[in-house]
Amino acid sequence: MTPKKAISGTNLEQAKSHNRRVVIEAIRTNGALSRAAIARLTALSSQTISNIVEELEAAGLLRPEATLKGARGQPAVPYSINPDGGYSIGLQLDHQLAVGVVTDLSGTMRARIERSVDRPTPAEAMPLLAAISDDLIATSRLARTRLLGIGMAMPGPFDVEGMTSVGPTALPGWQDFPVADELQRLTGIAVTVENDATAAAIGERLYGVARKLDSFVYLFIGTGLGAGLFLNGHLYKGSRHNAGEIGHVIVRPGGLPCGCGKRGCLERYVSLRAAYDRLDLPDPDHASPELLEKLLANGDSRFEAWLAEAVDPLRQAIDVLEMALDPETVVLGGFMPLPVIEALASRLEPLHLSVSATSARMTPRVLVGAAGRDTSVLGAAALPIFSETNPQFDVLQKPVG
Repeated sequence: MTPKKAISGTNLEQAKSHNRRVVIEAIRTNGALSRAAIARLTALSSQTISNIVEELEAAGLLRPEATLKGARGQPAVPYSINPDGGYSIGLQLDHQLAVGVVTDLSGTMRARIERSVDRPTPAEAMPLLAAISDDLIATSRLARTRLLGIGMAMPGPFDVEGMTSVGPTALPGWQDFPVADELQRLTGIAVTVENDATAAAIGERLYGVARKLDSFVYLFIGTGLGAGLFLNGHLYKGSRHNAGEIGHVIVRPGGLPCGCGKRGCLERYVSLRAAYDRLDLPDPDHASPELLEKLLANGDSRFEAWLAEAVDPLRQAIDVLEMALDPETVVLGGFMPLPVIEALASRLEPLHLSVSATSARMTPRVLVGAAGRDTSVLGAAALPIFSETNPQFDVLQKPVG
């Protein structure tokens, strides 16, 4: 398999931390690589690569593998990510569940804890999340000195009057609440907070169908609907970390009322809550995604009606995303059960004509996510790792060639 070219590094001394991330990303994406291979992929000098590899090995982030015998010269030593070089905690809070995981640098889940909640307020959720973090550390027996931090995923949008904590798809009481500061105070560990769709995009990029992609959109179908944007090798979060709130784009002018105050928002047609409402359940606040999977398996006529009604708004959203962002693909995932997502995806054809409808494309326009329902919490756990391993400084990027 042809190695994937890495983001080009720079030999500027002040960009040392960037170059470290470039090297780690190249190995993470392609697997074990020799110093010569890393230099070819990153356009960094051999001496720069030698220095960085030595530093990363000394820090425990890389480890040497068995030597590779070449045709000439000394055998090459490939280096891989050392799984035990660091750990992070991922937390995810939603309407019915609080989930916590510990992952190592390879992305392997070392421990997982799940607790039931009921649209928790900050006063209810923060002590629980801190307790989950403590339990994860105790359960996994990890060394706190190797703990890189806590990443937390929760529904957005953040700090938007009239949208944050408003309506049945939002969590109540979180407007203007300092989540990261409070959780860090309770745990003594650095905390990064991200919306669930963006965290899911990270999870899918690291562990799922988007591992080799540089530009994709992750449509997170949960209680509401949001999009995580990974464009040109970088996360795109927007000026206030609210990029991708496509669930509140109007797809049916004058349509169903939304908790945000508008009518016809996309998530009123494509989301768990939309399905629950269409099924006219007696208690939609406490309905479970597993119910939808059972209804699909049983061929329930009401559920089939919702599927039929959801396809066109979803197709419209994909058209907008393709025309605006020109991604390699749109990935469908989230809390919606996999069979239901697959049923939606199978009904999307024919997609609208867009800039993505080209015979030269190498990836299908729509893919079903492969990282599973834990995609967001795995992405949250990757937040502290991601900041150390993914080059984020656009000004330092340059083409390799």
